[in-house]
Amino acid sequence: MRTRVAIIGSGPSGLLLGQLLAGIGVETIILERSSREHVLGRVRAGVLEQGTVDLLGEAGAADRLHAQGLPHEGISLAFGGRAHRIDMSALTGGKHVTVYGQTEVTLDLMQKREAAGLVTVFETSNVALHDFDGASPSVSYDRDGVTHRIDCDFIAGCDGYHGVSRKSVPEGALKTFERQYPFGWLGVLAEVPPADRELVYANHERGFALCSMRSPQRSRYYVQVPADERVEAWSDDRFWDELHSRLPPQIAAAVTTGPSFEKSIAPLRSFVAEPMRFGRLFLVGDAAHIVPPTGAKGLNLAASDVRYLFAGLREFYGGKSEAGLDAYSAKALARVWKAVRFSWWMTTMLHRFPETGEFGQRIQEAELDYLVHSKAACTALAENYVGLPY
Repeated sequence: MRTRVAIIGSGPSGLLLGQLLAGIGVETIILERSSREHVLGRVRAGVLEQGTVDLLGEAGAADRLHAQGLPHEGISLAFGGRAHRIDMSALTGGKHVTVYGQTEVTLDLMQKREAAGLVTVFETSNVALHDFDGASPSVSYDRDGVTHRIDCDFIAGCDGYHGVSRKSVPEGALKTFERQYPFGWLGVLAEVPPADRELVYANHERGFALCSMRSPQRSRYYVQVPADERVEAWSDDRFWDELHSRLPPQIAAAVTTGPSFEKSIAPLRSFVAEPMRFGRLFLVGDAAHIVPPTGAKGLNLAASDVRYLFAGLREFYGGKSEAGLDAYSAKALARVWKAVRFSWWMTTMLHRFPETGEFGQRIQEAELDYLVHSKAACTALAENYVGLPY
C-alpha cells in the first residue's frame, strides 16, 4: 500500500489531522492498535479552547459540538470556605472555553472519516516505523496474522505517551524533561446534574477537589489522593463524603450524589520530549508531551500540534515548500512549554503537597487571595485558560 501521510493512532489528534488533510485532498491511512470500541470507550477530559473548537469546525466536525457543547465564560476558585468567580470572557475580550467530552470529539471525527470512506486499520500489532530519516519512509504492521507495509511521504506519530512513535526515535536524538507529582486524581462520573454551571477548582487543607461536568445531566468530580492510592478503597459514599468536606458550604450543598458509573485514579505528571520532528517523522500530542489536567490543556495542546503540522503539510503539498515543516517543532514546543508552565502553576497553587506542611498551605491561600483580588493576575490566568494565541 501507499499513502501520503501514515498516521499512527486514532485518538483525536490523529483523526483531526486526517480529516484536515482529507479536506485538501491529501491521502492518509490511520493505524490503531486497539479496537474501535476501545478507542470510543476511553474516558478523558473535555474542556476545549476556542482555537480547538475552530479547528474542529475547519475539519467539518463541529456540528454536534456547537449543538451540545456547553460554553463557559468563567471558572470559580474555592478556598477559605468561599468560592470566587473569575470572569474569563470579560478579561479576554469575549473568549471562552467549551465543555464537550473528548470521547464525543473522537466519535464525531471517526464518523466523519467513516462517512468519507477514509482508511483506518484497527487492531494492529507489531507496528514499526522505517527509514524516516530519509526520503522514503514506511510503516509495517501485522493484522490477522499477515504483515503489511505502507509506503508514505511522512509519518505522524499520534499514538500517545506509550505508543511506538517516540520509542522509534534513535537513542540520543531525544531529550526529555519530566516532573512526577506525589498525588493523583480520583475521578468519578455520575448521571447527576453539576453542582455549578461552571467548573469549580477547590484548594483545601485536606487536598484539591474539582467540580466539573460533561453535560447538564452528567457530572465529573475529582479529589486529590496519594499517588499510591487504590481505587478499590473508595466506595461511592466515601468519595461523596470526601468531596463535600473539601468544598465551600454553598457549593457542597449543591452537589447531587448518586451511583458512579466510572471511577478511576489518574497520576499527575509533566513530560516534554524535544524535538518533535525527526526527518519525516513528526510527534503529535501525548507522544511528545503530557501535562497535569489542572490547566485543561492536554487535548488542546494536541490540537495545536495538529494545527502547526497541518499548516506545514498544506504548504508542502500546495507549493512544495518545506518551511512550515521545518518550523513545526519550534512552533509547537513554544506553545507546549507555556502550557506546561501554566499547568504546573495551577497544580502547585491548588494541591496539597505533603512536604510543605502548614507553611505551604498558607502560601497557597495567600497566592489565591492575591489572585482573585488582582485584575492583572486574573487576566493572566484567564488568557492562559482560554488558550494563548497560535
